[in-house]
Amino acid sequence: MTSLPSLQTYKSLLTLSKRAPLVQTAAVSSILTHTRKYSEMSAQTHPHIIDAVKRDHRDIEKCYDSIVKADNNDTRTRWANQFVWEVARHSVGEEILLYPAFEKYIQGGKAVANEDRSEHQTVKDDLYKFQNMKSSDKDFIPTLTTIMNELKEHIRNEEEVQLPQIERALSDDESIKLAKSFSRTKHFVPTHSHPSAPNKPPFETAVALLTAPIDKVKDIFKKFPSESTTA
Repeated sequence: MTSLPSLQTYKSLLTLSKRAPLVQTAAVSSILTHTRKYSEMSAQTHPHIIDAVKRDHRDIEKCYDSIVKADNNDTRTRWANQFVWEVARHSVGEEILLYPAFEKYIQGGKAVANEDRSEHQTVKDDLYKFQNMKSSDKDFIPTLTTIMNELKEHIRNEEEVQLPQIERALSDDESIKLAKSFSRTKHFVPTHSHPSAPNKPPFETAVALLTAPIDKVKDIFKKFPSESTTA
């Protein structure tokens, strides 16, 4: 496992973030947009866990489509950063909250959760390569396509089999509570891929809390889509 950053590293990064130019606030705007979006969803509709996870899936698909349809490198880069942000947070959120629920509530849940974690690991490995690419790189679109193909089967299986199973096993209140925890947890997890990090709590939770601040500082210096296009 990758060694954890020192306290001095955190202090240096936080100091640097305070000096970031105002033109880089697109990253902050994107984060605030999603925070508000999930807060509004929770307050107004009280989604079940199946709704919260499906919404993430649709957001990931939107990012992919936007990258493929982009007609210039700047737009492609912005949506690529958003894609990494969405997939990274979603994956860790599932591993911390959803997969332990699979293990606890559905028959054969431990095997199901382990298979999902294995699929996530494959995605994380490829996402790590992708997040370090430029939109002009020749392998940029092929790598993105590989990741999305991996995700499509994973998403289909979750939505058609696993999520209906967990919904049947939970009461309405339990499902709503899990959905709220899932959405809340994603505010405190890494926004970049870290393939060498643990993929099970409690160790994943601890490492996520330590690496997330560094990722969020890095995001300040990245370009993201405008708020109107991600809403």
